Amino acid sequence: MWKFFSVNNIAFTLMGYPMSYVEFIGTILYLWSAWLVARRRILTWPVGIVSVLLYMALFYQIRLYSDMLEQVYYLITSIYGWWQWSKSSRTPVNSTSFRYSSQRYIIRFLALTLVISFVTGTLMSRIDIILPTFFPEKASFPYLDALTTIMSFTANWLMIEKRVESWYYWIVVDLLGIGLYYVKEVRFIALLYVILLGIAINGLVSWHQITKKSAIAQKIK
Repeated sequence: MWKFFSVNNIAFTLMGYPMSYVEFIGTILYLWSAWLVARRRILTWPVGIVSVLLYMALFYQIRLYSDMLEQVYYLITSIYGWWQWSKSSRTPVNSTSFRYSSQRYIIRFLALTLVISFVTGTLMSRIDIILPTFFPEKASFPYLDALTTIMSFTANWLMIEKRVESWYYWIVVDLLGIGLYYVKEVRFIALLYVILLGIAINGLVSWHQITKKSAIAQKIK
């Protein structure tokens, strides 16, 4: 059973790139989850949970430890997000609950994100020294990896709260992720991030339009 989760368990070769089962299935499910959330579908959360578990196994093996720990956060927040979204309605999610953040709220979250990213990057740069039993090898790109991780945390939380600004974070994360995963030679995930970038832009436009229409409708009432 555990062999399935190994990056050496190859499903097929794509343009000379050996594609493991764990990377392929995790990527497809993650892509589906992103498409669902752009469409405001509550199914995004259970699909995302399965993807998270597969990615957790993948990132540990390729030594992207910040990304691995990120999946633990996603697992917890996906369960919470599933519960939170289900409170308002079933599929599709009630559009009237989507909203914009105040300037103060945006600045506060951005500052907090950058500070925590730096602290996390510093910690991850020494994780092989601090916890050699669990992380025997030095982390790859610890500061960049930490930045994408913490920005993803912020984006995911804003998404649970149905804030339009979450998509700006996802767009930046996707741009950084394309370069990071290409360099790490996890090219299928790099390709995924290209697609996710398109979905994020589409999601931003979609959430903006619905939130704007909702605001106009509220004014008319």
